[in-house]
Amino acid sequence: MIYGKMWTVVRPTVGIPLFLGAVAVGSFSVHLALLNNTTWVKGFLEGGQAAKATAASTAPAAPLAKK
Repeated sequence: MIYGKMWTVVRPTVGIPLFLGAVAVGSFSVHLALLNNTTWVKGFLEGGQAAKATAASTAPAAPLAKK
């Protein structure tokens, strides 16, 4: 183990959960930034053009009224 001496300063019962928590917070913040700062991610997660095309094709066309 490269950083074996680190555990003489920080106990593993504190260091490992702290490290995993930092990774989780970092990952969450990156994903949140992607969702808030891009337009294509939201469209991709909602299904994009395929969902819009199927919704439009399944709806029946309204008949035109004759005068």
